[in-house]
Amino acid sequence: MIAERILIVAQKEFTDHLTSRKFLVILALLLMLALLGMHQGIGQYNRDLESYNQQLQAAGDAAGPAGTMPERPSILFIFWQLESSLMVFGGVLAIATGADLVSKEKESRSLKTLLARPVYRDEIINGKALGGMAALGVALAVAFTLTFAVLLVFSIVPTAAEVVAVLIFGLASFLFLLAFFALALALSVVVKESGHAVVYGLALFFAFGYLLQMFGMILAGVAAGDIPQRPEMPNGDDEAVWKAYEKESGQYIEEMEVYRSKQQFVTDTVYLFSPMMAYNTVASTIAYPSDLPPEDAASRIWQNFAALLVFPSVFFAVAYTRFMRMDLR
Repeated sequence: MIAERILIVAQKEFTDHLTSRKFLVILALLLMLALLGMHQGIGQYNRDLESYNQQLQAAGDAAGPAGTMPERPSILFIFWQLESSLMVFGGVLAIATGADLVSKEKESRSLKTLLARPVYRDEIINGKALGGMAALGVALAVAFTLTFAVLLVFSIVPTAAEVVAVLIFGLASFLFLLAFFALALALSVVVKESGHAVVYGLALFFAFGYLLQMFGMILAGVAAGDIPQRPEMPNGDDEAVWKAYEKESGQYIEEMEVYRSKQQFVTDTVYLFSPMMAYNTVASTIAYPSDLPPEDAASRIWQNFAALLVFPSVFFAVAYTRFMRMDLR
């Protein structure tokens, strides 16, 4: 395997993607939805900022007791609006990019001709994967650059911490696109026709995103068991009865915490198998960092990052192995 030949194949695939009408149409839809989400996010950010300034003015711009100062709104909420557009149209763009990388070559019978040249199978599949990844990276860079440009037009300047958080969000977005690109690439190798590869890819896209989410909720309810019953509030002034009620209420609260923790554990475990849910968890944790302690938020982010890394790795391995053993007769 020679890196120069891999880069030649990657360059060809990269150029083909960026000049493809299908790729450009889906990218245009993605950018339009991103701008719409940006508009809504900026409007909400400005309203939150105005409310924050009013609260500061009411407090006399002086810090009061701990916990009384309002929290300044973050631009990360604006980027969270971008997540919904990337989750749908980004996933579709990734599937469209990878679904015909190999299957179109098989349909046109050009794969035999390509392999007749001084290039090996591993160089072809690696070059095709690299070219598709580069095209998706450019699409994502365009979306994020446009987002930053709109923010600057509205005189919204992110802090250093927010820039770091956005970069982490961008990496998670790329891994999300990579997950479904790898899935589509594997289907392109396994399935004979590119049209079938697209259909199967879209079906799995919705299965991993929505059916798996429903399955996780149902499985969590079954695993957690029956929901604890709240004790009934007694009537009258009998002190012994009220003490028994307080004891039962304390037990109820503890049982509910155990019940919810069981549910959360099951859903979190199931959602690790869904790139959509893993991506959504990373995005929501970044957008609302104050909802969790810093150490819990970091653990949650990196756990789902690991899930986003495993998913494309598995399907890239499937695509590579299947392509290397493919019968081209």
